Amino acid sequence: MREAVLRCQLPNGLLILLKEIHSSPIISQWIWYRVGSRDETPGRTGISHWCEHMLFKGTPQFPSGELDRMISRDGGFWNAFTYLDWTTYFETMPADKIELALRLEADRMLHGLFEASEVASERTVIISERQGEENEPLFRLSEEVQAAAFRIHPYHHEIVGDLADLQSMQRDDLYQHYRTYYQPNNAVLALAGDFDQEKMLERLQDLYAGLPAGAPVRRLERPEPAQCGERRLMVEGPGETTFVQVSYRAPAGNDADFFTCTVLDSLLTGPSNLNMFGGGISNKTSRLYQSLVERELAVTVHGGLSATVDPYLYTISLTVHPAATPEKCLQALDEEITKLQEAPPAAAALERAVKQARALFAYGSESISNQAFWLGFAEMFASYDWFLEYVDRLAAVTPQAVQRMAQTCLRPQNRTIGIYLPTQSND
Repeated sequence: MREAVLRCQLPNGLLILLKEIHSSPIISQWIWYRVGSRDETPGRTGISHWCEHMLFKGTPQFPSGELDRMISRDGGFWNAFTYLDWTTYFETMPADKIELALRLEADRMLHGLFEASEVASERTVIISERQGEENEPLFRLSEEVQAAAFRIHPYHHEIVGDLADLQSMQRDDLYQHYRTYYQPNNAVLALAGDFDQEKMLERLQDLYAGLPAGAPVRRLERPEPAQCGERRLMVEGPGETTFVQVSYRAPAGNDADFFTCTVLDSLLTGPSNLNMFGGGISNKTSRLYQSLVERELAVTVHGGLSATVDPYLYTISLTVHPAATPEKCLQALDEEITKLQEAPPAAAALERAVKQARALFAYGSESISNQAFWLGFAEMFASYDWFLEYVDRLAAVTPQAVQRMAQTCLRPQNRTIGIYLPTQSND
């Protein structure tokens, strides 16, 4: 896991990270742009995600409709993701076919077409995506909780955007967003796999060194004021199941307390997976599983912690048991939190929680695609050292630190509670 990483920043600002891994003849390339939903203003929500879709509509060199066939023909796979703080595109290919992916990303950094007909077509797709998500109780609940938890910071809105904005934005809005943020000086290019570092660097310099840096990019800065009291909301909608979300303001990814919060999460609900390609670990030994699920107050309990540029949320999600109530669930949750606030966890329990968090991290780091993912992901809010130090920093968390985190983070005045109440059957 600690293979040497070649790090090079081109004069135009593009940061290149290369990691040789010769376990199999595969190369994974990820290009990360420092733009996500937190860079969107009212009237432009969802624009980063929409731009991500448009980059699959081709360039003059790589026409729309041919890219999938070209990558599939060479035995590769590709995708993209938009999140709060970033947008990323990746290709994982046989090592001797990676040239296609290299040329593709260098080309669409500057030459996305954004044809009006394609923009119109994709508007329909994304609005349909938005409307489909609105049919999901957990999406509706999460959106309301997020909006209540952040009143000033642009973490306020969902990544997919508001329906009114999706209906009103035009082609020129999208293209301007693309040209503002898709620049070498706002990007990180990460590759891992079966290649020679020096030769790969030379090839990437050939492709990218001549691209203009672009104007300096300033991220939208709207700091969220401290929360001064518990916020509660109710969402009603179709279905038969009651859900509860409890979201606490949590440390940013580059905050030393993030690692303490990670261990706290593992102790309470089981470890959260920071990597979209990682596996899962049973949470049956976690405190809230035992106090909620085993007592038939909840059917499921999960935690969610994200590594973000600015402080975000630690969310505990509950599926309420048909024979229980949200109030009973919240009472049991508060009892467990109070125990942690009044006394540090036992050394054995802490060791188990750390071991589980480390195991999940290992599962999400084992493949070449995952290794390339971590190269760029860590740079979005910290540096690659964050990844290299992750396990050691988890191991350094003490019972007293967990208690302190429970006392400071898991306070009622630091949380937003959302309850989804079904109003009718889906039948």
